[in-house]
Amino acid sequence: MYSKVNSIALKGIEGIPVSVESDVSSGLPDFSMVGFLSSEVKEARERVRTALRNAGFLLTPKRITINFSPADIRKEGTAYDLAMAISLLISYGIVPPESVRKTVMIGELTLDGRVHGVSGVLPRVLTARENGFAACFVPWENRLEGALAEGIRVVGVKSLEETVDLLCAPDQQEAAECRADQILAEAEAARTVDFSEVHGQESMKRAAEVAAAGMHNLLMIGTPGSGKSMIARRIPTILPRMTLEESLAVSKVYSVAGLLSADSPMVSTRPFRAPHHTISTAALVGGGMVPRPGEISLADRGVLFLDELPEFRKSTLEVLRQPMEDRFVMIARVSGACRFPADTMIVAAMNPCRCGYYPDRTRCQCSEGEVRKYLSGFLHYYLSNCLFLSNLN
Repeated sequence: MYSKVNSIALKGIEGIPVSVESDVSSGLPDFSMVGFLSSEVKEARERVRTALRNAGFLLTPKRITINFSPADIRKEGTAYDLAMAISLLISYGIVPPESVRKTVMIGELTLDGRVHGVSGVLPRVLTARENGFAACFVPWENRLEGALAEGIRVVGVKSLEETVDLLCAPDQQEAAECRADQILAEAEAARTVDFSEVHGQESMKRAAEVAAAGMHNLLMIGTPGSGKSMIARRIPTILPRMTLEESLAVSKVYSVAGLLSADSPMVSTRPFRAPHHTISTAALVGGGMVPRPGEISLADRGVLFLDELPEFRKSTLEVLRQPMEDRFVMIARVSGACRFPADTMIVAAMNPCRCGYYPDRTRCQCSEGEVRKYLSGFLHYYLSNCLFLSNLN
């Protein structure tokens, strides 16, 4: 018997509808899967088969073929387990096929039949809504994240057995609710730092305010302990409050990166990211065999702080040129190109010399040539893109 269950694949931070098709027929017992699959998707064969048995569904040995359509899009991750299991149960006549016609299935199965949380639920649910689906079954811990997408019923499930019961009794399905506007208001009230806490440094505060007003990049040069990092961490608090649309856009990036949790289903304040100077190029702007967003995308609509700027590798800093100009990152791979947002305010901090105390000659022993050499490698690159402030005391 043939059956089809809907799911969503991810390409970057955008979703693509995928059909998980199952065919169960007579013949030598076999379980084959096709459709341009990654290794973790291929491993789902054993997870799904064991989860079905431990959940109490004893399936007679048959010739099973599962196809993921369209076949020209690579399927990554473990979010297809639930769709595969339900598709098989429909083919065996346990679940009615009409119960999933306008429904999307997302979730990973454990060997005992529990539904485990996955990353990227928010962009998947938003894609399901855009494509006219009426409901979306997601893991219980991802239910609030999925409920941020208004206009589609999101049902959180804890186990495969519970999913089957809800499909057989649609009147028992309870949609998850998440008040995004309430989360935004509570986050603003729960702020732990504020720009008003900065005392003194009037010229620096003025420069930070001007930079924040136009989302200009900012470079701070000053001695250790002059307040560069303290001010940088408080710049997001003088940026405008995030709108719901901005929050959802940033939350999509964090969802794909797996940084959302059941306790914080959305990004409700301006992001502040401060990567260590040993960060790689791919981690900073995104990349990998399966493209994932980097720190500059995680700081979208917020602040990316580069402390101790001269310690960063020059090749790592060079890749920031295009994102700083275009406000997005394009990661190209053989399988296609992914576009990640990078509308970020870049704030950098550095010392005026290697020891950090120039021009205080009572503590600085650096020669004029050493100071010029220390600064020249970085200022020529940033002066065209940053608001420059020198000699913080």
